[in-house]
Amino acid sequence: MFDRPANLMIIRRRSPTLLTSNERVEKAAGRNLNSRLFTLALLSAIFSVFFWCFHFAIERSNHNRVTESESDRLASVSPEIKLLSSPAIDRPKVGGFGSRKVNPGSGELDSVIDSGKFPFIRALTTSLENKSDPCGGRYVYVHNLPPRFNEDILKECEKLSPWTDMCKFMANGGLGPPLENAGGVLSETGWYATDQFALEVIFRNRMKKYECLTNDSSLAAAIFVPFFAGLEVSRHLWGYNISVRDAAALDLVKWLEKTPEWRIMGGKDHFLVAGRITWDFRRLTDQESDWGNKLLLLPAAKNMTTLVVESSPWNSNDFGIPYPTYFHPSKDSEVFSWQDRMRKKERKWLFSFAGAPRPGNPRSIRGHIIQQCRNSKVCRLFKCDYGESSCHSPGNIMQMFQESVFCLQPQGDSYTRRSAFDAMLAGCIPVFFHPGSAYIQYTWYLPRNHSSFSVFIPEPDIRRGNASIEERLSQVSPEQVEGMREAVIALIPRLIYSDPRARLESVKDAFDVAVQGVIDKVTKLRRDVVAGRGDEHFVEELSWKYALMEEGQHDIGAHEWDPFFSQSKDYNDSSVAGSDSSAQVI
Repeated sequence: MFDRPANLMIIRRRSPTLLTSNERVEKAAGRNLNSRLFTLALLSAIFSVFFWCFHFAIERSNHNRVTESESDRLASVSPEIKLLSSPAIDRPKVGGFGSRKVNPGSGELDSVIDSGKFPFIRALTTSLENKSDPCGGRYVYVHNLPPRFNEDILKECEKLSPWTDMCKFMANGGLGPPLENAGGVLSETGWYATDQFALEVIFRNRMKKYECLTNDSSLAAAIFVPFFAGLEVSRHLWGYNISVRDAAALDLVKWLEKTPEWRIMGGKDHFLVAGRITWDFRRLTDQESDWGNKLLLLPAAKNMTTLVVESSPWNSNDFGIPYPTYFHPSKDSEVFSWQDRMRKKERKWLFSFAGAPRPGNPRSIRGHIIQQCRNSKVCRLFKCDYGESSCHSPGNIMQMFQESVFCLQPQGDSYTRRSAFDAMLAGCIPVFFHPGSAYIQYTWYLPRNHSSFSVFIPEPDIRRGNASIEERLSQVSPEQVEGMREAVIALIPRLIYSDPRARLESVKDAFDVAVQGVIDKVTKLRRDVVAGRGDEHFVEELSWKYALMEEGQHDIGAHEWDPFFSQSKDYNDSSVAGSDSSAQVI
C-alpha cells in the first residue's frame, strides 16, 4: 500500500546471505518505523475528516442565519419578496399563472409563468440586493426600435404640420432655435423657441443621458418604447384616411409583441411618450370623419403606460406630464437663479389673460373672460386672434406673466394649455376654471391641495355671470398671495425639461419625475402580482378619482367635481385642428 524506504530497495539487490547482523537490526527497525508512520497518517486522516465536517456544519449554520436575516430584511420592505425567496414555501400561482394560458388583451398578463416563478423578480429585488448600487430599482431598458418609428419621422420633419415648418423646432435635441433675450425678460442662457408638441423628441434625448440605462432587460424597473407617436400622427391628421392614420400604431404593436421583453408582462412594464393630447390617439369609430388614430384603444397598447401632455379622466393607461416650456437649463445654478429672480419681480397687474376666443364653442367661457378683463383696470389682456403677432412672441408672453399676480387658464380646444406652465415658470399664480385643466392631470407634479398654489373658480359661475374674477382675486389676502407664489416658484424645477445635452446635479426636472412615476407604478403592479392582489373592483370610468385618493383610501364615493366629469366631452372634432398651430398660447 505504501512505498518502502529507499534502503530496503537497495538491500533487495543483494543476497540475503551477505547481510550482516547490523543490517538485520536496521531492517527490523525500518519495518517498525513504517508501521508507526502508517498509524500516524491514519490518525491524521481521521482528524481531518472530523475537522472539515465540524467546519461545514458551522458554516451552514451561519449561512442559514444570514439567509433568515436577509429574508427578514426583504420582508420589512416587501413581504411578497420574502415569500418568493423562501425555498420552503410553495410560491403562489397568481390568477392561475403556471396552470393555464391567459387571453391576450383580457387585462391579465399575456404570459405563462411556469411553477409560479416570476421572471421580473430579479428587477423587483435589485434595489434590495445591493444597497451600494444607486441605480438599484431604477434601471430602464430602451427598446431598439426600427428607425421608421422615430428617426425616419424626423428626416421628414417638413411633413409634420401643414402650416408650420417643424424642422427648425427639431434642432438642439428638440428644443428648437435659441431665443434672444430681448428686453432682458429672459435669462441669458437656457431659453429656446420650443414647440409645444416636441416633447417626445426632448424626452427621448433625455433618456439617452439617463444615468441608469441597462442592456439587461431582466434588471429593468421599466421598459421605454421610443416611438414618436405624436409626430407620427400629426403628419396624417389632415387629408388621410383612417388606414394611414392607424398604420404605424398597428405596426408598432406587432413589433413589440414579438419581443421577449413584452411577453414577460404583456407590456404592463412598458411606457412611451406621446407629445400630444390623449384625444389625438382615441378615435372612437372607424368613420373617416372621426379625429385621430386609435393607438390608445388597441388592446395591447392599453397595457402600456402612455405619458401625454393631457390625459383622459375616464381611462387609466395614460398619465399627464407637463407641456415643454421655453426654459431648458443645463446647470442647477440657472434654475436657482431664475427662481430668485421671479421672487423679486414687481407685479403691477392683478391678473392677465393671453388667448383667443372660441366663438364656435357655445360652452366656452373664454368670451366671458375676455370681456371681464377688458372691463377691468387691473387686468392685462393679450387677445390672441389668429395672426396676432404679439401672442407668438415668447418674450412678450413671459413679460406679461412676470408682471401679473394671477394668470387666467381656462379650457381651450381641450382641458389643458401650455400657457399654464409658462405662467407658473414666470411665478404667476394660475387660476383654473375646470379641474380637468390641471388638478386631475398632473398629479405627479402638483400638490394635492390645489388651493396652496392656485385659485379655482368654477366654470358655471363664470358662464352664468355669477362671479366677478376681479372681485374673487381681490379677496385673496397679501399673505395668501405670498404663500401661493412661493409654492408656484418652488414647483418650477419639476415643471421644466432640462437641456438633454447636459445633466443637472441636484435638481429633479419633469423628466425625472415622469420616469420615477412610471417606475413606481410598475413596481407596485409587480408586487401586487406577486402577492395575488387584484383590481377587480377598479372602475376605469372613474379613473380621475383614484389619483385624488389618499394613501390607503378605498372608497371612491362622491366628489365635489362629479358634475364636471359626469359626461364625456366630445373632442373628436375637426375644430381641434386649430390646436396644431405653433402659437403656443391660444
